Amino acid sequence: MPTSESISSIPKPTGWKSWWYSGQLSRYLLLLACVAGVVGLMSSRALVALAPVVGVVAALANPNVRQQVPQWLRLRTVWAPAGLYVLLLLSGLYTHDWPEWRHELFRQLPWLAVPLVFGLAVPLTGRQRFGVGSLFVVGLALIGAATVGQYLRDPVTANEAFRLGQSMPSVTRIFHIHFGLMLALAAFFGFRMARQRHVPRWLRVALGLSVVICVGVLHVLAYRTGLLAAYVLLLVEALLALLVRRRFWLGAVLLLALVAGPWLAYHTLGSVRERVNNTLFDLEQFERRHDINQFSLSRRLAAWQTATVVARQNPLLGVGPADAYAAMMDQYAWRSYGLLPKNRVMVHNQYLHQLVAGGVVGLVLWLLVLLGPLGQPALRRNPYVYRFVLLLAVAMLTDSLLELQTSYNLFVFLYGFLIVAAERRLWQYPKPSPAQNGINSIFV
Repeated sequence: MPTSESISSIPKPTGWKSWWYSGQLSRYLLLLACVAGVVGLMSSRALVALAPVVGVVAALANPNVRQQVPQWLRLRTVWAPAGLYVLLLLSGLYTHDWPEWRHELFRQLPWLAVPLVFGLAVPLTGRQRFGVGSLFVVGLALIGAATVGQYLRDPVTANEAFRLGQSMPSVTRIFHIHFGLMLALAAFFGFRMARQRHVPRWLRVALGLSVVICVGVLHVLAYRTGLLAAYVLLLVEALLALLVRRRFWLGAVLLLALVAGPWLAYHTLGSVRERVNNTLFDLEQFERRHDINQFSLSRRLAAWQTATVVARQNPLLGVGPADAYAAMMDQYAWRSYGLLPKNRVMVHNQYLHQLVAGGVVGLVLWLLVLLGPLGQPALRRNPYVYRFVLLLAVAMLTDSLLELQTSYNLFVFLYGFLIVAAERRLWQYPKPSPAQNGINSIFV
């Protein structure tokens, strides 16, 4: 048997080998992938595309990757996204648009890659997770403030654009629907993070100011999807405070904010008034069967009715993700609602889109991805997880977020960062010790 002297005489690895054996190489590559993902979501599609590649390298760099595979395969949050990808593969048996199908196979690879990354790479520390979250919150607040500055240069012209149904993207060219949703996420995440005891005072102040800025930007620029999702979640928080946690004062304050916020915004912000008036006028055009070519909400209503017809014709497996657009346009040819070809929009509802593309099977798989984590009590109680799920669930009532690359990447990244990583920690630390309840568990 080897003696203690012989064991101590074995040379220890140095340089990059020591980083690899200790797991630090995998962890820092994962951190790099997360930072690239957050920065990319705010400013660069190239970084978003590269982030999963770096993440996969991080997973492969885990020195204990073979031992981690069985645990990774036990994660429930890994299998539902994989099921969506398998359904996409099977749709190749009946698709009519092979080039688009091959494109979708490549585009939707993150369904497999991102859960793999957060399930196999050496996990981030609590400080690193908190740093990534802070970058998301503070970064969006800065972009939001710069966008409001652009609005204030000529608010009259901007309000006139709102009256005509147009919206202002961010200064970094984030599409207005995605930007509004990201601001809502940042506001709720930042509010929770700023209340953590172990956070330095300066960072708590920065996070608190960022929350105020994000809420202000949402209202000043009147992002409808973001505001809708935020106020629905605020209602849920109020009901939880009143009925579950029995914190009646907090529930009353949240209900007051739910009523006073929209009222004050409407009576003090011209942008909100113009947006509300435009929304009502828009819906009136559809109800009265007027020309709706220039009205976004009316076109969405027409798209929803068109999608229900397509879904009824292909109830079980749908028409296939690659053929969804062609099927919608074919149905528009039968009933156009007076829309010109260039104004015939896609579904703009993620649930209906899944029904059209994947039928009942596709919709069930999608609901497992979105709502399945709430079936696990520990994840359901996680404030970051349930807020992320509810915000996205509401936003997807008004848009097909998974069909646009930025919002698809936003969902998949946060799904891995928040949900898959949280379930993995539950397997590793089913009963956290008091020492693990400090800074190392501060952000999910």
